[in-house]
Amino acid sequence: MMLLIPRPLITGRFFSSFFILGFVGLILCSGCSVKSDMMTHLSDTIVNNDDLSLVEAGAPAYLLMIDSLISEDPDSKEMLSTAAQLYTAYADVFVTDTKRSRKMAAKALGYANQAMCISNDDACGLKKKPFEQFQAVIASMDAEDLPYLFALGNAWASWIMANTNDFNALADISRIEAIMLKITQVDESYKDGAAFLYLGTLATFLPPAMGGKPEEGKRYFERAIELSQGRNLMVKVIFAKLYARMIFDRPLHDRLLTEVMDTNPVVPGYTLVNTYAQKQARQLLEDADDYF
Repeated sequence: MMLLIPRPLITGRFFSSFFILGFVGLILCSGCSVKSDMMTHLSDTIVNNDDLSLVEAGAPAYLLMIDSLISEDPDSKEMLSTAAQLYTAYADVFVTDTKRSRKMAAKALGYANQAMCISNDDACGLKKKPFEQFQAVIASMDAEDLPYLFALGNAWASWIMANTNDFNALADISRIEAIMLKITQVDESYKDGAAFLYLGTLATFLPPAMGGKPEEGKRYFERAIELSQGRNLMVKVIFAKLYARMIFDRPLHDRLLTEVMDTNPVVPGYTLVNTYAQKQARQLLEDADDYF
């Protein structure tokens, strides 16, 4: 069944800049032996690299490596969570083939579900639970669950965007919102407020006539900027792309994107994200006259 939403609003490629944030969460826990140390260093190398082409070419080898490590240690929730976020980010940013994107998104979601189940027994099969039961499980989670809950929300959102022609997939959006709201309730500063960026996106990717909540989304974006102290330039790009363009606020649009272009992208943990944000900002500014 097709949900009749204008294609530019729901296409996964439209949201590719959003899901590159998955790269920010790739750092594994400490105390997981030599494998963890190696994966941590590799993750650091990726998120702090400003060469998008190099990451695109090199990340597949990393994907194969982490798949191999998971096959040796299938109960490592840290490894599963990291794999979910890497597959999510790589597929949404670099993969243009629809079938391949869906396949990778499904794999990421599978890994994220496994990690969540290992972390919290009540969360096993979370995707298939009735919504009220799903809400109860999410409500019971605490700070220890956050890394796996965030990875699940991230991978689940990517899976939805890879399956936008499926009404049943789009119906899961309310579950992503519940996950991100829970994260903000437990620790709003988690990953520098990344959950607020997801909430802002969910509130603004549809126009008001179709259920969008632009002013609510604006507040979420502003909180994300505040919590990240402006270090995460992608927040301003998505703020401009979804909110400012939706309400046709050209001054806000251009101000946000100009601020992105004028900021040094080299920030520990955000260099790759910020480099991509500047690429997106440049493109949005170049076609602003046609849009507005």
